[in-house]
Amino acid sequence: MSAKHPIIAITGSSGAGTTTSTNAIKHIFRSLNINAAFVEGDSFHRYTRPEMDKRIREAHQEGKHISYFGTEANDLASLEQLFTDYGNTGTGKSRRYLHTFDEAVPYNQLPGTFTPWQDLENDTDILFYEGLHGGAVDKDVDVARHVDLLIGMVPIINLEWIQKLIRDTQDRGHSHEAVMGSIVRSMDDYINHITPQFSRTHINFQRVPTVDTSNPFSAKDIPSLDESFVVIRFRGIEDVDFPYYLQMINGAFMSRMNTMVVPGGKMGLAMELILRPLIEDIINKKRALQDLRQNSLPI
Repeated sequence: MSAKHPIIAITGSSGAGTTTSTNAIKHIFRSLNINAAFVEGDSFHRYTRPEMDKRIREAHQEGKHISYFGTEANDLASLEQLFTDYGNTGTGKSRRYLHTFDEAVPYNQLPGTFTPWQDLENDTDILFYEGLHGGAVDKDVDVARHVDLLIGMVPIINLEWIQKLIRDTQDRGHSHEAVMGSIVRSMDDYINHITPQFSRTHINFQRVPTVDTSNPFSAKDIPSLDESFVVIRFRGIEDVDFPYYLQMINGAFMSRMNTMVVPGGKMGLAMELILRPLIEDIINKKRALQDLRQNSLPI
């Protein structure tokens, strides 16, 4: 963690409302006049898409599994190095993973490839990461220890599978059978590398649909936010103003001493109400340190 060069991370996979959460964070940044460096977790994949396809085939022949949830397919050491560099100096290197033709065309590249590594923008206030491994820890890497505010976006597993099946078949052109195979291969990595992160987060937003998702493999559409509740769990955060949140968010209620439930359609509002004061506190501490340093410089 670094008060001078803070890092905020949203960790979690598709289906929980990552678009809503990122939009809420960006709105908070604009309202607080925060210049943020944005980093995508996919940029720390270890392999291009053709290379990953080859590694999957090789692993299958060896009786093994490999997935984007696990450490073999991701360069977590480079991610931790970025967080270390940014925390120390406010700088670092990142790149982009190009998922689609629309993303790849401006770079004259193919989808499933990476842009070159580049330095982050100078003089940013905060580094904002959104991806699968913002709270990752294993025997060699501890990404979570560098993060000043760690937010988990956690769909229940059936909702996550529905999201993946529909996204990968409709938007990325994969077959239904290929996506189901990917889900099966990824389960060990999901259990060992994704779910433990949600015990390290400061706040979890878990989306729970209120429609029948009993058979996610036959679903024709993704349950909407209005067809969901969002369970919000707080850990290690002092002075949470629950009465204020319950008053401001229609339909919200407490399910445990540290857990609030809100209607899915209110998730964006809940995120802004909850995260704004936390982010404001982080940026105020940073700016106070900058003022102290400037005032202590010799004239």
